[in-house]
This record gives sequence, C-alpha cells and structure tokens, in this order.
Amino acid sequence: MPKNNKQVVLIAGGSGLVGGRLIHMLDKHKYEIVVLTRNQNVQSRNTINYVVWNTEMDYIESIPSPDHIINLAGAGIADERWTENRKRLIVKSRVDSAKTIKTYLTKHKIKPLTYIASSAVGYYGDRKAELLTEKSKPGVGFLSECCIQWENEAKAVGNLCERNVILRLGIVISNKGGALPKMLMTKRFGILNYFGNGRQYYPWIHIDDLCRMIIQSIENNDYRGIYNAVSPQQITNKQMMEEIIETNSMNAILIPIPVFSLRLLMGEMANVVLNSNRVLSDKIINTGFKFHYTNIGKAVKSLLE
Repeated sequence: MPKNNKQVVLIAGGSGLVGGRLIHMLDKHKYEIVVLTRNQNVQSRNTINYVVWNTEMDYIESIPSPDHIINLAGAGIADERWTENRKRLIVKSRVDSAKTIKTYLTKHKIKPLTYIASSAVGYYGDRKAELLTEKSKPGVGFLSECCIQWENEAKAVGNLCERNVILRLGIVISNKGGALPKMLMTKRFGILNYFGNGRQYYPWIHIDDLCRMIIQSIENNDYRGIYNAVSPQQITNKQMMEEIIETNSMNAILIPIPVFSLRLLMGEMANVVLNSNRVLSDKIINTGFKFHYTNIGKAVKSLLE
C-alpha cells in the first residue's frame, strides 16, 4: 500500500465510457488510481497514474501492488460490422486483457483484495420473455460464446485474488456515448425507432448506478461472484422508446425498423438489438444496493437536463 495509506485501484479500460465516469466518481482521498493504457505519451496527473501495457505482448510496466483491479477492457461490441476478424478481436481483446493481468500477478506474486470484471447480458442469448437470473444457463450464438470465454478468464484471475466479482452489464445509459446517443440520433427529424416488433426485453442501467455498483464491489466484502448489473425495470424495446418520448415530452413519432432491414444493414450484429433478455437484478438488490434510477424515461431525462 502507498505511504499515504490510500488503497491502489488498478483500472483496465479506463479510457472507455464506463471507465472515464468511474474515475470521476472514485474518491481520490481514499484511492490511488492507476490506469492501464496503450498510449505511451499520456502523462500522469496528481490523482491518476497512467501505466503502459500491451496485451498482445502480455506486458505491463511496473506498478504499485494493486489492492483492487477493475477490468473494463474490450473492443466495442457494436462499433463495427461483425466480420470474422472483428469477432475474433472482440473476444481476444477481452480474454487477452485478463490473461495479461493474470501473468503480472503471478510473476510478481501479488494477491489483490478484489478483482472486478465486466461481462454482459449477452451471456444469456435470445431468451424471449424467460426470466433470467445469474443461475440461468448461457444461450447460443456469438454473444453467448464471447461472454463465456470472457467470464472464464475473469474467474482465472479472480482465483489469484481474495474476492472475484463479475458484473453482467445491460445497456449502459449515458449522454457521453454508448447506446443513448444512437437511440436519439433521429430525434431532430421528429422520428424515433424501435427494432422489429419491439417486444424484445432490453435490460439497461444508468452509468452512475453502474459506477456506484463497481465502487460498492470494492468496499463491500460480501460482494462475490456474478451479478446482473441491470435496472430492476423490465421493459421491452418499444415500451422503452415510448417511455422516453413521454417522460421527456419529445415531439417525435415512433416507427419500427423491420428485421429484414436490420439484417441487411448489420448482418449478424443485428442480434445486439433483436435479442431479448428479461434479466432480474434481485441478487444485487439483496446485497443492499439501491438503484438511483429505476425508470428509463427519468434516467434519460437526468442525462438530457
């Protein structure tokens, strides 16, 4: 531990949407923040230290022994069309980040208190209206296969730590990127869309609730194992868009985008918006976690104000 008695929090994926917000929300009086980066030119600041790593070379520069590791690294699921090369990169970026951390901990005989890793509700595949808990079996398809490999590597790193927490993320709602700006991109034309018949369940979480969940995973020793990181609200794609329009008094009409159009434009990646995941968050609520945002319309309003 550093001489100032702060605990060291090591973050992989700190430049991403969630990582950037998490760094902002972490208490700098309690934690020394170390961010793994591929950018060799980035400069450390008073509250944040940047350390170069290279997952292709299985390499991390020397760092203070971390008390907590948060791994949010991974290529964007929906950033590009799913070619075979892109799918390999999506999986490899997640698996290799964990392997590189595992190599470093093993080499230097470090045993952190906590390893927290992200996963995704894509683990469950397309399950229609089936109620899904952390004990539900994985689905089929690329998203499920990716999450299985992702979580297996997270568990391997977690075995080297005192506690392991895996958060299966739903759609992260933020005004800085991710799904929300894409959902609202046609609002200026007076049009918003839902996909297919709109009856697929969309689990979501406000970015601040997610970051609070990660911080509590550090601070609460009872957090162990896998948790669905989703709002308790169970809502379909069409209902979600209707609620956003109504709560935010948007002057927009709601139009469906047919499945065949999505398949033509997106190929296999259309599964990201067409899969249905009716995911329960009871387990995380039973730890005592309290969501600040349980209504999608109000969550979006908080970000647009």
